[in-house]
Amino acid sequence: MNHMKNKSFITLLSVSLLAFSSCSDFLDTLPDSRTEINSTDKISPLLVSAYPTTLPLLIGELSSDNVMDNGGQFDTDELIEKLYLWDSPSISSYDSPYALWEGCYAAIASANMALEGIENLGSPASLNPQRGEALVCRAYSHFLLANVFCMPYNPNTAESHLGIPYRTRTGDSVYPENTERGSLKNTYEQIAADLEAGLPLIKDAAYEVPKYHFNRKAANAFAARFYLYYQKWDKVIECANIAIGSNPVTALRNWEADFGGVSLVDDISNQYVSEKKPANLLLAALGSQAPIITGPYNTLKRYGHGTPIYTNETIDADGPWHWRGGLVMSTFILSVVQKNPFPKLKLYFEYVDKANGLYYPHTVAVPFSVDETLLCRAEAYVLSDNPDYSKALEDINFWIESHSALSKDEGHDLTEQEVNNFYNSLPYQPTIVTKDKERSVKKRLNPEGFTVEPGTEENLIQLILQLRRLETMQEGLRWFDLKRYGIEFSHNRAGNSPIVLGKEDPRRAIQLPQDVITAGMEPNPRY
Repeated sequence: MNHMKNKSFITLLSVSLLAFSSCSDFLDTLPDSRTEINSTDKISPLLVSAYPTTLPLLIGELSSDNVMDNGGQFDTDELIEKLYLWDSPSISSYDSPYALWEGCYAAIASANMALEGIENLGSPASLNPQRGEALVCRAYSHFLLANVFCMPYNPNTAESHLGIPYRTRTGDSVYPENTERGSLKNTYEQIAADLEAGLPLIKDAAYEVPKYHFNRKAANAFAARFYLYYQKWDKVIECANIAIGSNPVTALRNWEADFGGVSLVDDISNQYVSEKKPANLLLAALGSQAPIITGPYNTLKRYGHGTPIYTNETIDADGPWHWRGGLVMSTFILSVVQKNPFPKLKLYFEYVDKANGLYYPHTVAVPFSVDETLLCRAEAYVLSDNPDYSKALEDINFWIESHSALSKDEGHDLTEQEVNNFYNSLPYQPTIVTKDKERSVKKRLNPEGFTVEPGTEENLIQLILQLRRLETMQEGLRWFDLKRYGIEFSHNRAGNSPIVLGKEDPRRAIQLPQDVITAGMEPNPRY
């Protein structure tokens, strides 16, 4: 395996710089409800702030089975450790539950202000694209909050599980005493209503830089993921078809062409998030430490994508994903063996004291791509009331080919029989792993509110979940797949017994920020 030499890095971040300095400072960044939206040209600029600048990259990644405890000899910090232990961080730094909560509700407030401004201007047809964007943005932030702070959606239990406050007016606060969270069922219904109202109104011509807005393809990619979690399989396929287009080969990321001649870490990151790549449907500028924590920096190495996972479960694990010349990403894994990262997230510095190396960290992420949406569609083809395994397998083969070093390929498209032969020969990974040889790419599935039949159906789902795991490394989405499929797993602890996350474990819903609980909102249950 080729490994590029990692860059040595010593972080000089201070806690005060990582945290929001105060609640009042944060509130200063919210749209001012006294701002008068009295002309149409004020709507589009307002919608720039309707996109959250925090995503659950680290919340999801550190909570998932993509990471392990590499040992007490390595450094960490409170946020990382608390997330790994499925505990509640008390700090409000970048990437924390507090930052996500505040960031999403700030974005929702901007969306609501735009919608009210449009209404006050008489709802002219010329502002329909902006109205559509605002509705989709509002749905998106609520979707993020629901999937982090709530239990997984299950149609049989959603009415009894807590949702999150769904804010539709600028005057709505998320801090009053006795705020009702409603049910998860109600939350998902409101997300669906906003999406269904907003999607037909989206017009790409309304944007100067479409890739940083919910353009038509990006909005439908979001809808496909939402409906996947909502278990509306036919809607997944319908929306994914729009996002992907008629020819997946030209839309997917071509890994060999994009990265084959690249050697510098920054060039790889720049290529990955390039606005010019058709695979990148939506780009997001974020305040985040994720590039430092999960990336090729020689610091904060206690909890990460350690070699036992990398070798036996993810990028270097044997499987059909390597049968067409090998995954290109495996040749670009950097030699920080406690993290084994592909450098998809680039660190940008906003210096506040350059002489002393103090800065705010930023990055650019790809929340929605053709590659991930293709796997949403493949999963829906398998689970549909009228399953189509051949179309699912076609999408699987599209994904494998686009991610492979085809110049070294001597294989052929994967067949249903080969998928069955591979997975039927594997043991399930135990919930608690005591030896590395027990690790496996095959997990026991306990789906939330739907069934997966043994045999070909399960084997295809196992493969799709594995490809999703590879596709979304360092992005946090694996956590939501673990929740959707009720996959039980454990986190090892150096010098201590492992901690186990069962299917019904309430810690699958991240606890609300303490400030929100203190203000009177009902917390998530705990044992």
